[in-house]
Amino acid sequence: MDAPAASTGPAPTAGRHASAPDDGLTRRDREILAFERQWWKYAGAKEQAVRELFDMSATRYYQVLNALVDRPEALAADPMLVKRLRRLRQTRQRARAARRLGVEPS
Repeated sequence: MDAPAASTGPAPTAGRHASAPDDGLTRRDREILAFERQWWKYAGAKEQAVRELFDMSATRYYQVLNALVDRPEALAADPMLVKRLRRLRQTRQRARAARRLGVEPS
């Protein structure tokens, strides 16, 4: 159906972090980071995978993800990914604020 463009799931990369259980992240946290490393062709495919893999709604998943990317443990575990996710979030927040204020985002 609508599979990720480059990867099949978080299992192969999740094992990389399995040897470091004292990194302050739970198994689910590490799986979410591994899941976010994937690229998705369609948003609907990602949301379906979230429901299947994590047994939570897309809204709840993004709440968990937002809390996770703010944690220093996540930054230490995967700095490039967490910085990219933080940049994307900041860009979306700026665009929302600009729309509310009726100005063009910079």
